[in-house]
Amino acid sequence: MKISKKHSNRKLHNWLVYNIGDKFLLKNVPLYKGVMYDLGCGEAPYKDFFLQYVDQYVGADWAGSFHETKADVAADLNKPIPIDSQVADTVISLSVMEHLSEPQNMLNEAHRILKPGGNIILQVPWQWWIHEAPYDFFRYTPYGLKYMLEKAGFADIVVEAQSGFFTTWVMKFNYFTRRFVRGPKIIRACIIAVLLPIWWLGQVLAPVLDKLDRNWALEASGYYVTAKK
Repeated sequence: MKISKKHSNRKLHNWLVYNIGDKFLLKNVPLYKGVMYDLGCGEAPYKDFFLQYVDQYVGADWAGSFHETKADVAADLNKPIPIDSQVADTVISLSVMEHLSEPQNMLNEAHRILKPGGNIILQVPWQWWIHEAPYDFFRYTPYGLKYMLEKAGFADIVVEAQSGFFTTWVMKFNYFTRRFVRGPKIIRACIIAVLLPIWWLGQVLAPVLDKLDRNWALEASGYYVTAKK
């Protein structure tokens, strides 16, 4: 079981975010089966990982994405998706719902295309900066997620905070200071030389300090969700 470390967004200042995501994906390996549809697949960075467990991987995304998409199905997830009903054993959608103007439509469509007993696996941000503007519409609490998934018809809904206060704070600090790395190459190198040990130490210590946070859900950077049709 392995996950490629070649994700295009995995950098010196944010590797902790992807390490946390990798642990979640590995934890939920038993849910990956049969035909998987990745809604909002983008560059499909986890395709090879999922193909270790599923029989077929199908990516869906829209042509106007900010990413160089590797979609097999062209689809606007805010509208009816051109996929037949009850064809998927697994649906996954990572860091997508915040970019949808009609997120309930995507959940409704995910439920429709899933076979009975099929699983959906989601990741959404909570305390996270605005990104890919102007296509960044919503942030979700655990209660909002549960409500929307129940409305779509899902059951056995589990919402899990992906970090506590300290990881959330450290990642906010790292992303904020990363914006100051600019200018000529030599200047950028000097700025990174100063920030790199701070970035590294923060990402090493934050998961340890998170143990002091008794309720991660209140200060999470985002949430992972699993549910069943």
